[in-house]
Amino acid sequence: MNKLLGITVLVALLAVSAESFRMPRQAEEEQELGTLTKITDGIKSYYDSAVNTASGYLENIKGMKLEEKAKTLYTDTTIVLSTYAGIAQDQLYHIFYQK
Repeated sequence: MNKLLGITVLVALLAVSAESFRMPRQAEEEQELGTLTKITDGIKSYYDSAVNTASGYLENIKGMKLEEKAKTLYTDTTIVLSTYAGIAQDQLYHIFYQK
């Protein structure tokens, strides 16, 4: 959990510091663009960055092979539970049907 928190803080700091490295727009482009166009471009850029960040997180999760770990955990758990259920069933059978 602490690693996840640390990574989250580092990504947030990286995102904030990356803002200062933006290329300045040319003055001519800013005069040609209207206010509505600026707003929609800003929204599009924030949306694109959010999608890219989410895609990056998904790639990291896939890289950790969590699906395989979950499948092996499920398989191991079902094997163990079926073994213990068989033992309990055998014990109950011998308790109720003693010879």
